[in-house]
Amino acid sequence: MIERAQVIGSGRVGSAIAARLRERGVSTDGADPDVVLLCVPDTAIPDVSGCLTPGHAWVGHVSGATPLAALDPHERRFSLHPLQTFDRSGNPAQLDGAWAAISGETGEALAVARELAETLALQPFELADADRTLYHAGAVFASNYLVTLQRAAVRLGVPAAGLVPLMKGTIDHGFGLTGPIARGDWATVEAHKQAIRAEQPDLENLYNALAEATVQLA
Repeated sequence: MIERAQVIGSGRVGSAIAARLRERGVSTDGADPDVVLLCVPDTAIPDVSGCLTPGHAWVGHVSGATPLAALDPHERRFSLHPLQTFDRSGNPAQLDGAWAAISGETGEALAVARELAETLALQPFELADADRTLYHAGAVFASNYLVTLQRAAVRLGVPAAGLVPLMKGTIDHGFGLTGPIARGDWATVEAHKQAIRAEQPDLENLYNALAEATVQLA
C-alpha cells in the first residue's frame, strides 16, 4: 500500500498529482517514500533518475513517450501517463475520470502503477513499453492537433467562443461525422478549397490533408 510518496517536479502535472495524493492521505513530505514520481520534462528524466540512490522505493515517471530505460539504474520502476491536459492551477480535479497508461516490466511494477493510478482517481490501462511512442503520437493527434484545428477555424472566420459548443457537440454525439464529406457534397468541398486558396492560402494544404484523411478514416 502506498502511504508515502515523493513527487519531483511542481509543474502542471506534478502539482495536481501532489495535491491529489495529499487529499487521499498520502504523505508527500519526501521522507522514506514508497514511491518516487518524476514529474519533470522528458529530457530531464535520465539525469534526475541517475541522481536518486536505488533503494526500496519504486521510481516512476509520468511521460507518455519516454521508455522505462530512462529510469536507469533503478530496477523497481514503472510509468504512469495521465491521458489528460492540465492547466497551471494545480487543481487535482483535473485528474478525475481521466485514463492513464501504465507500464512496467513485472507484475509487481504494474500493480504499483495501478494502485497509484487508482489513488489519483485515474482509470489505468496497460501499455507495452515498446508501444509508447506510437501511443503518444495518438494522444498528440487528439489533443495538441485539436488546438491547431481550433486556431485554423478561427482564422477562417468562426468565432472562437462558438467553436466550444461545436467541438463539445462532436464529442458528445460520439464522434459521428457530419458535413459535406459525410453527405458526399464534393461541390461544397471544392468551394471551400477555392475560398481558402483566395483568402488563407497557407491553410490550403492543411484542409486538403484533412479532407483526404477524413475520406479514408471516417
